[in-house]
Amino acid sequence: MTPTATLVLAGSGTPAPGSPSAETVLLGLPLVRRTALAARRAGFDRVYVLGAGAGSAVLQGTGARPFPRDEAESALPPGRIVLLPDRAVANVGWLRRLREMPAEPGRLYRLGAGAVVETPEPAPLSRVLARQSLLPSVVSEWSAAFPAATAPIEGVGAPVEATTEAELAAGETFLLKGLVKKEDGILTRLISRKISLAVTRRIASTRITPNVMTVVSVALGLAGAWSFLSPSLPRQIAGGLLFLLHSILDGCDGELARLKFQESRFGGLLDFCGDNLVHVAVFSAFGVAWSTAIGQPWPLYLAALAVAGTVLCAAFIYTYAMRPRPGGGPLLTTVSPAHRSRLSQVLDALARRDFIYFVMILALFGKAYWFLAPVSVGTPGFFLALLVMALSGRPPQGAAGIPPGPGRSSPESAR
Repeated sequence: MTPTATLVLAGSGTPAPGSPSAETVLLGLPLVRRTALAARRAGFDRVYVLGAGAGSAVLQGTGARPFPRDEAESALPPGRIVLLPDRAVANVGWLRRLREMPAEPGRLYRLGAGAVVETPEPAPLSRVLARQSLLPSVVSEWSAAFPAATAPIEGVGAPVEATTEAELAAGETFLLKGLVKKEDGILTRLISRKISLAVTRRIASTRITPNVMTVVSVALGLAGAWSFLSPSLPRQIAGGLLFLLHSILDGCDGELARLKFQESRFGGLLDFCGDNLVHVAVFSAFGVAWSTAIGQPWPLYLAALAVAGTVLCAAFIYTYAMRPRPGGGPLLTTVSPAHRSRLSQVLDALARRDFIYFVMILALFGKAYWFLAPVSVGTPGFFLALLVMALSGRPPQGAAGIPPGPGRSSPESAR
């Protein structure tokens, strides 16, 4: 990994009338602000902005600042210097790959309209930035000062520069695709995530916050639990639809938080507690509905097992992975990112939300409460498996997380 990395954002000139500018809002944030925030999250040590917009209010709170022309010689430390258009559309993952990619020192890599240089002697680059403000001029002089790289950059495609409405739309697609988690189950990826992204796209430019979406999702889940209390076909179908909608919209809070850099520990805990509250309510309702349907009390015992397993898992996960620890670390990740065993991979798979589609299928036949049978065994079994995993190889403090789901990923250190 590069010891230090600096990002420089520069404009290509005055945008044509009607075309996007660095301050054009895309999915709730101005382009230049989004890139500056993403760069700091990706590990860039400094972010500079050239040109008249360097001191713009849209950069407040991002850590980005105008390039100090009077102190140019000391502004760029040795290491990697990345030059990008101020209208680039970039997310954290792309910038992190750009920061960490292998690069030959003392060579200039072209990256679309920008460039990347890794050098122990950045003074020539600094002097150019002290007297130039436009991207083409900076790239031209950098190219004269450093020989071109012998091979192209590997693993990092050229950034989208939003100079037209079509490129702006392409940038939006790029950002939304970047919200998809590799841990998503098949049905979540094919169905739920597409719907949640469509919702996120429409609310990103509103005042709706991730925490508001969490509350809405929990309310839908609790409404589904109320519908599941009755074994009647209409109520079972309504419960299945509400429970499914809860699961789908539960992805929006995390998408919105990552998209607008609004992750927080409180938000992650709210999401975690809300999900478990919904599961407890739904499993309890299954027990009542099943007992009512057959006139026997034993389904209530199954519900008690399912609820107890859910509460034990939640308590264990909070204690094991989510408590505040020295040094911070991710709040929500996987069962055990530090020790990827076969067991932890199985637990990750079991924690995914694809099971909700099975509940929906049962609900169409008025039998959603039948799902209580496997879950009454599965949740206590999941708890026991967590104990086995912890006893077999406890990861370092602050390194563990909880099973992934379609909710948010909220780094404790993000704020």
